[in-house]
Parts: sequence; structure tokens; C-alpha cells
Amino acid sequence: MRVGIKECVLLISSDCADTTWVCEASANISDAYDVEYVNKLPAALERIDKGGVSAVLLDLDRPDRQGIAAFEKLISAAPDIPILILSGVETEAIARQTLERGAQDYILKTDLHGFRLSRTVGAMIERKAIDEAAFLLQQRAEVTLLCTGDAVLMTDVCNRITEMNPAAEKLTGWTHQKAVGRPLGDVFQIIDGITRQPVQDPMAAALRTEGALLPPAHRVLVQQDGSEVAIEDSAAHTRDRHGNLTGAVIVCHDVSAARAKTLELSHRAQHDFLTDLPNRVLLSDRITQAISFAERYSKQLAVMFLDLDYFKKINDTLGHAIGDKLLQSVASRLVAVVRKSDTVSRLGGDEFVVLLSQVEHSEDAVFIARKILKSVAAPYFIDQKHLDISASIGVSTYPGDGQDAGTLIQKADTAMYDAKRLGRNSYQFFKAEMQARVLERQNLESSLRHALDRDELTLEYQPKVDLRTRQITGVEALLRWKHAERGQVPPSEFIPIAEESGLIVPIGQWVLLEACRQARAWMDAGLPPVRIAVNVSALQFMAKDFLSGVRAALISTGVDPENLELELTETVLMQDAESAVDRLHALKAIGVQLAVDDFGIGYSSFSYLRRFPLDALKIDRSFIRDISGDTGAATIVSAMVNIGNSLHHRVVAEGVETPEQVDFLQKQRCSEGQGYFFCHPIIAEKFAEFMKFGLRGSVVH
Repeated sequence: MRVGIKECVLLISSDCADTTWVCEASANISDAYDVEYVNKLPAALERIDKGGVSAVLLDLDRPDRQGIAAFEKLISAAPDIPILILSGVETEAIARQTLERGAQDYILKTDLHGFRLSRTVGAMIERKAIDEAAFLLQQRAEVTLLCTGDAVLMTDVCNRITEMNPAAEKLTGWTHQKAVGRPLGDVFQIIDGITRQPVQDPMAAALRTEGALLPPAHRVLVQQDGSEVAIEDSAAHTRDRHGNLTGAVIVCHDVSAARAKTLELSHRAQHDFLTDLPNRVLLSDRITQAISFAERYSKQLAVMFLDLDYFKKINDTLGHAIGDKLLQSVASRLVAVVRKSDTVSRLGGDEFVVLLSQVEHSEDAVFIARKILKSVAAPYFIDQKHLDISASIGVSTYPGDGQDAGTLIQKADTAMYDAKRLGRNSYQFFKAEMQARVLERQNLESSLRHALDRDELTLEYQPKVDLRTRQITGVEALLRWKHAERGQVPPSEFIPIAEESGLIVPIGQWVLLEACRQARAWMDAGLPPVRIAVNVSALQFMAKDFLSGVRAALISTGVDPENLELELTETVLMQDAESAVDRLHALKAIGVQLAVDDFGIGYSSFSYLRRFPLDALKIDRSFIRDISGDTGAATIVSAMVNIGNSLHHRVVAEGVETPEQVDFLQKQRCSEGQGYFFCHPIIAEKFAEFMKFGLRGSVVH
């Protein structure tokens, strides 16, 4: 409708008398319509073009006898406007022809009266409005089907395809032309995604629900080419106005990506990000299920807690990237060793748990534990680096050691610490007395964390002596811990705890600074400079700020770098020999002395011994102890002294306790000795006295 123009019924008649009659008869059509009159067709067409014409009344009784031609022109110009024919008896045949050509209806003028005309025009206009609304609704439905991303299929009462939109063609792989008329099961073949069994077609399912829309179901559609796609679908059946079943409508869409994302998120929530092994959550669930099975069938199960030995050193010395790759390699080896029914889990860091879901005897767990230790200990080659590592394993069993997942894991963890205590690269089954030892260790670690703040750590000093002149050549600073309640704690007890917990780094820095301060204090007291040796752990050696820490200690105390000797074990140096070479040269650039401690008990490549910028080799006390009664030990010591001399290093024998040992070492041309034969470790004040006494040419035993 055009703005400002009222809707009207247009009367086209050339007979003035008829026009007056028709206008009077149409007065009751509706208050919403005006009746407008024109007597010529061009004027009618012009009025229609202006808009607002709801219906046309065409009088066929025209003087020019062109009634049918006028109708043809009219319906051609206004095909959407309903036309009512007014006819005389003599033109009724022509009126019938207009019905065949698109007229809505006709009325004989002899039957024309206000009520009938009003009813006929009103019905004609209403029918046109209904047709237009139905057309719009149909058009919208078709557009919706074409535009929607959901696949829509329609069936008849016999469950044959009657319609499908482009999305359905794409999803099923069937074209509209090939699908129409086929049974729904041919085109829409669905199976259960879990059981892989055929699923009842949506038409039958809709019948069971009496027309209600079915809830989405996660199922799989088999496409025309046999490929599969995950879908969600729903269906409802359709009925006619009398309630009779006419067919069904099925709506579905591809959920492959969404379902894959859901599965991925679920997998991530239950698996370790680095190794893709089950994490603690999934492990606990599987242990709980295994316990239920074992209880039902009177079976046993075992839980193994595995921790890599000295893994932290690898992480700190070689970096986390190599450490992560090593963890992935270990995970692969563990999975390869156990049975398919077992579970390998990573709890975090270098801790793994293995669930042996069914064991008949404890020997089964022993067999698996040995296989794991052997597999883990095999060499690794990662980023052109040769790595060796071992593992310690603790084992708990159901039902003897616990009735739930948490208890079994905790007791296996306890047994693992006992395996470490007994030498590592081994396994231990849980025993009740282990709990007390673990608690003791935890308490000791907790106390050690506060030892520095409480001034419980001190240093004692043991001299190194020239075996030929018996003069003091240096002194080693030895760490001691006097616990406020326990008293003196042996280094063999607290040093391993400090290394495993990482506390050795701040403690080691304190030892370095305190030793340099003491060396400065002796010089300030008038004693000659003495070379002071400090032990350096692997974690401390590879720490980023170690070199700067050494410089800071020397600068703040004023100690000459040549009077500071850093002692490192073979194990520390050979973990990453190439990096060690670079770091040792950086230390030599500072000017400090470097020594290999415990020489002989580790694994040193002679080629690296030549490349390391060393000043001294310290032969481990275990070799010195046996030289008097063991010719093999004596031969080894003699060879090590010769190696050191050939490399122009000072050779220091540790653990010298008897005159026979001194005599042997002198004959082998060993340069220095250290041990109880000369002096026990003593406090700084006593060592100052010892230095004064030693300078007069004698050594106190």
C-alpha cells in the first residue's frame, strides 16, 4: 500500500446506470474500502498503477464488445489483484472464460444486491490475503531450508524421502534427485557410535514419542561413500489438518569437530601434557576399578612408585628441554615393558607410578620391577648427548598394604625412598618400619631448611700436608650441622637430603663465602695465605649464578683467587663433559684452583682429563684404606698417582691414617696427603694454632 492512498475497490464500467447500481450495492462492502469508478480501461490501469487497489470489479457489458480483451489487458497489468466479473445474462459464457483465465469469480447483474456483492468481494480479498500469506510462509520455509546449516530431510508416511536441503545433500553424500523416493534407511543410515549397531530410524522413533521432538542423540551417519561422520539428530512426525500421519522431518548436523574437541579436552584433563600418560586423576580411577575387580575375584594388585635418580642434576645442568625429552623416553620405555592391562602414569616431575592390575604373587611385581630398572638404565642419546640414569622403585600391594588408591600410592612412595636410601637403582617393597624413616627424613629436611637462619651450620677445617716436607699446603672446609635438639647431625645424613631438595645451592654458596671470610680472617691475624678448598655440588656447579657467586665471594673478602680451590667429583664433571669444560675454563679465567674429588670411584674419560683445566686429583679414601693389605688396591693407587703426575697435577691422597700408608704414598711420589694421621677436622681457632705449630717444622698427629 502506498502512503496517503486509501485501499479501494475499483469498478470499471461504461454503463452509468449500472455504475450507480453497483455503487449502491457495494456500500456495505467495508468501511475500510472505497469504491472508485472509472469508465475506461486506460484510466483503470493508471489508477491501479498508483496502488491501494484491493480488488477490481469488471463489467463485461461494454459498448465496444471488447469485454474479454479488456479482461486480458487488466489481468496482464495486475496479476496479483483479484478480479470479480460483473456480467449480463448474454455475456455469462464470456464470464466463465475469464474464470479459466484468472478471474476470481463472476456475478450476474440480475442477482446483484448489496449483501451478495459485499460477501463476494470480502471473501475474494480475504482469500487473496490468505494465499499471499501462505506464499510468503512457503517462501520463507524454502529459504530457511536453503540457508540453514542443519541438514533437513522429509519423508512421507511410507518413510520415503520427499525433500532434502543442500546441507542434507552435503552431509549424506546423496543428491536431491537420487534421494527423493528412496527409503529413508538408504539415505540416512545411522549406527551407534559405541556399539556400532544399527539405530532405529527417526521416523519409527518419532512414532514412539507420539509426535514429540526427540532429544539429540550422539550417533554416527554412514555416508553414501561409506565414510562416517558423527552427528546429532532429532525428528518429529507431521500430520494433516485431520490429524492423520503424513510423514516425518529429520534435522541433524555434523558434530565431528565438537565431539573431537570434547574428547580432546577430556583427554587433557586425564593425561600428562608432556608424556601423554594417565595423570593422577585417571590413575586413581583405574586403581579404584582394579581394587573392585581384585576384591570381587580375590586377586592381588601392585602399585609401583618410580623416581629417577639424580634427575634434578640433569635438568639443572643440561636444561629443561633435554630433561623433558629424557622423561618422554623413559615414559616410552615403561609402557613397552609392562603388560597392556597395566597402567603407566606420570604424577609430575620425574615421578611415575605403574599399576599392575592383576598379580598372582609378589614375584610377579619383582619380575616387572627388574625389567623396569634394566630398561630405564640403558643409555640414552638425546640431542647428541649421551645420558645415563637409573631409577628407584617402591612397591605396595593390595590388599596387604592398603584398601584405596591414595594409601597404596603413598606407601609405594615410602618404599621408593627406602630404595634410594639403600643405594638407588633398586626396588623395595613397603614395610611398616619404613614409615618412621620417611617421617624422620621429612623432619630432617624441614629442619635443614631453617638451619642457615638459625646459625646451626658451621665449618671445620682439615689440613692438606706435603708428604715429603710435612708442611701444610692447604686446608679443606668441611660443613657441619649442629641441630638445636638432635645435636651433631652426620654429613652423610644431611648432605644427600640437601642435594635432593635443592637446598645444597644456597648452603653451598654460604660455605663458599664463609670459607673465604675465614681465610681472610687468618691472614688478618698474621698467618700466611693458605689455599682453602671448598666442595661444589652438581646443582651448585651448573647454577646460572655460580660464577658470579665465586667472584662476589673473592671480591668481598679480598682473598687471592689462587688461594681458593674448588673440588668437584668425577660424576659432576662427566654428566655433561662439554659444558663442564667451558665452565671450568671460565673459573680458571677468574684464577681459582680446580681439583677432581673422590678420583677413581666415578667414570672419567682420560681424554676429558686432559681437556679439563685441573690443578689437582684427590684419590678417594676407599683406595687408600686398602693399600696396606690389598696388592690390587696398591696397584690402582700407584697407577692413579702416575696419571696425575703425567698430567702435571698435584695428587692428594684422602683418608691417610697410618704410617704405612704415608710411606707407600711417598714411594709412589704422591705429593700431598689428608687424613686423621695428620689432623682431624677442627674449628677455625684450632686450625690457626695448628698452622703456627706446623710452620715450625712439625706436624701434630
